[in-house]
Formats: sequence, C-alpha cells, structure tokens
Amino acid sequence: MAVLVQGFVKFIPIRVCRVCSLAVPSNSIGNRLSLSTHVSFEENTVELLNQILAADNNNSSISREEICINYIHNLCATGNLLAAARLPENLRGKHIYLSPRAYNYLLEAADRKNDIDMLSQVFKDLLLNCGSISLNSYLVVARAIGKHKDEVMLLNFIREVCDLELNRIDIVLNRLIFALAKCGYVESGLLVVDHMRGLKCKPDLFTYNTVLAILGRLGRVDDMLRVFECMKSVGLILDIVTYNTVLNSLRKMGRLDLCLLYFKEMGEKGIRPDSITYKALVESLGRSGHIDEALKLFDEMKCRGIGPSVHIYRALIFSLKKMGKTELALKFSVEMNKLLRESVVPRDFRFKSK
Repeated sequence: MAVLVQGFVKFIPIRVCRVCSLAVPSNSIGNRLSLSTHVSFEENTVELLNQILAADNNNSSISREEICINYIHNLCATGNLLAAARLPENLRGKHIYLSPRAYNYLLEAADRKNDIDMLSQVFKDLLLNCGSISLNSYLVVARAIGKHKDEVMLLNFIREVCDLELNRIDIVLNRLIFALAKCGYVESGLLVVDHMRGLKCKPDLFTYNTVLAILGRLGRVDDMLRVFECMKSVGLILDIVTYNTVLNSLRKMGRLDLCLLYFKEMGEKGIRPDSITYKALVESLGRSGHIDEALKLFDEMKCRGIGPSVHIYRALIFSLKKMGKTELALKFSVEMNKLLRESVVPRDFRFKSK
C-alpha cells in the first residue's frame, strides 16, 4: 500500500448477497435429462437444440433461456463443468446467444467448485459476447477471486481480461475494483488500481473516486487526502462525487475544519453542492455545537431548491435537542413529518456508481 499511496497514490465495503442460484422446476425439460459426463460438446449442443426445437413446436411456456439454464444446471450437477463452460460458444455457432443471467449461473458454478480457469473462461466469454453486463456478474467474479487472497492469481486474471480486444477495458477494470471492494476485498481492489498503469490502462476519475471512498470508509483519512491532492496534481477535473466522498469521510472523523475548507473550495471551482453535500456540513456543524451555522446552511439549501432529506432533518433535530433548543427541534420534526406524509421529502439518497 505504501507504493500505492506514494507512487501515483491510490471504496465501500458493503454487505453483498450472493447471486441467487436459480431454482429449477421439477417438471422442466432440462430436469428430465439424464446427462453423461462423457458426452461430447457437440452432442450436448445437439441435445439442447432438440429441446429448444421441441419446445418451440409445442408452444411450450418454458422460454429458450430457461431451457438453456436448466440444461446448464444439469451439466453442472453431473460434474460436467467443462461441457457447461463450452456451451455458450457451441450455441453461438447455431445462432443462439445466452443472456448474462445464464452466464451468471455458470460463474456461480465455477465459484462453488473453486474452478478459476472455468470462471476466467466464462467471464471473458461474457465480456466479449454480451453487450450489457450487470453488476451481479462482477460481484460473482470478485467474490470468487477475492476469497483466495492470492495476488498472483488476481493479477494473472486481470492481465487475461486486459488482453481481450475490448473498447473500454477501463470500465471493466473499474467495475471489478468496485465489486472487489463491495465484497470486502479492499486490498485486492487497491492492488488492481496499483497495477493499472502497468496494464496500460490509466486510472480515471471513477477509479480515484472509488479509492477515496474505500480509504474513507476504512478511516484512512491521511491516505485519502493524499489521493485527493494527487488527483488535483495530475490534472483530473474533480466532480461533486469526489467532494461528497471526501466530505462524508471527514464528517465521520469529526474534521469540521477540513469540511469547511473543501466546501469553500467547491464553491471556488464552481461545483454546486447537493443534498449529500449539505448533509455532511449540517451534521458536522450541528454536532460540533455550531447550530446557528448549521441552520444557515439548512436555509441556504432550501433557497437553492434542494429538498432536505430525512437524514438532514434528523441530524438537525438531534443537534437542536442536544443544544437544548427543544421548541425549534419540535418545529422541524413537525415539518419533516408533514413533508413525509406528502411524499415531498426524500427518505434517502445513495452513492451512484458508473
């Protein structure tokens, strides 16, 4: 990490649910198969095509996608993972294309078997042949790779992905970094960031914003601020996400002085604050005993047409009660509840990723 911070310096451990394994109906076509692990790839494909053709002719209610997924389920259940992994390629030769949902089942199967080679093959096939890939696919891959805590394995996997002829490999890497952090493998995510230049993929604003969020959530404020200053020095144009990430981390650490400094800097750069920005400032000021300044900012955001969220109201009410201003606290509580009933005040806001 020292190299990461000192070189060009380099998120958000959040609990992640596994991508649910697909339930296979007992009366499905795929479930009635008796598969052999010795059947060739071509024979597997022919058998599946016959099922699809039969379903089409009989106007079956089971979709082609469900037939394919059920078939993959049975291949995996009988231990025929290699045939399952080769199935997407074989089907493409017959002009049948699997959806990301089917690929996710293959990725899950590879994860359960700790088969990194199959995982890599399926993921690369997914990247090359599916236009839109959900975050779930990245989460499965991140969980499968991250749990091994093997730096060599991780970097080899990343290099193989980078060798693919993809137009926006930077987006793929950014999403992998984001997914690794969401799955709790923060150091693995930072390792990928640290090696991006060697992979001929320059870290962009999203990469840096993600790293800021990781370091801030971990309480590594000094590292976070070094990254923040590094972003300025390399000429990146900072955005509202950058400043909100820094402000929220500083708020949690009780660094009101720096919150005010960077809030002022935002204004000088022409970046308009939003409800997330005001929440960080109002809460920081209120908890520090500067209730009058917090109220001024609260009024300012209203004048700018920014609706305070429930979080901002609650932070302000808490600070007012703490300062003994119970009447004012009650006034804002009534105001908040009235707006909630009218569905005017937003209940929450969330960090959005690219």
